[in-house]
Amino acid sequence: MRTLYHMWLSPHCRKVRITLLEKQVDFDLKVENVWERRQEFLALNPAGYVPVLVEADGAVICGDHAISEYLDETRPEPPLIGSGHQERAEVRRLVDWFDRKFNEEVTENLVGEKIMKRFLGLGQPDSQAIRAGHANIGSHLDYIGYLVDRRKWLAGDDLSLADIAAAAHLSVVDYLGDVPWNDYPGARDWYARIKSRPSFRPLLADHIPGATPAKHYANLDF
Repeated sequence: MRTLYHMWLSPHCRKVRITLLEKQVDFDLKVENVWERRQEFLALNPAGYVPVLVEADGAVICGDHAISEYLDETRPEPPLIGSGHQERAEVRRLVDWFDRKFNEEVTENLVGEKIMKRFLGLGQPDSQAIRAGHANIGSHLDYIGYLVDRRKWLAGDDLSLADIAAAAHLSVVDYLGDVPWNDYPGARDWYARIKSRPSFRPLLADHIPGATPAKHYANLDF
């Protein structure tokens, strides 16, 4: 059985979890506390970060981008990075948007400050960073609404890795109750579609010790 080393509130790990389930790939989950710097884990990924996928034959694939591309190449159905050159470019552009821009402007300022600092022993949350995260999220929700007003899914007619990446980031912020869904109905309706997919259900069952999810977190109707 293949194993995915992950952390519960990592959007990058959640992206891979959803992708594996969309591809109907069986796997075991193993939580890796990366701050412990375990030698056994560093032997798998010397960079020391998750996600890391270990195949049944011992092959090791490190990082969410590499794993996602690997899965789409080795298990092409359903395709999640698009079929044509332009569609694949658009999917990758949006994945980069959420994994880079959204992560820096929202995820790190909210989840990083409120949760990860505690686990990593980095001191008290920075209230200025948290305010910035709350201020920044609106423009991203607006952009999601803009996209789905013109397309069925974020990158086109079919669910893609762009939707998975966006939903993975929003899911960790939503765990904290920090997504103002009622102010952004387009983004809310799109997220409800993602949230109701079988591949997303295991994320809604996540409960991190010492961090209770928002009351609506697992509610498909918000």
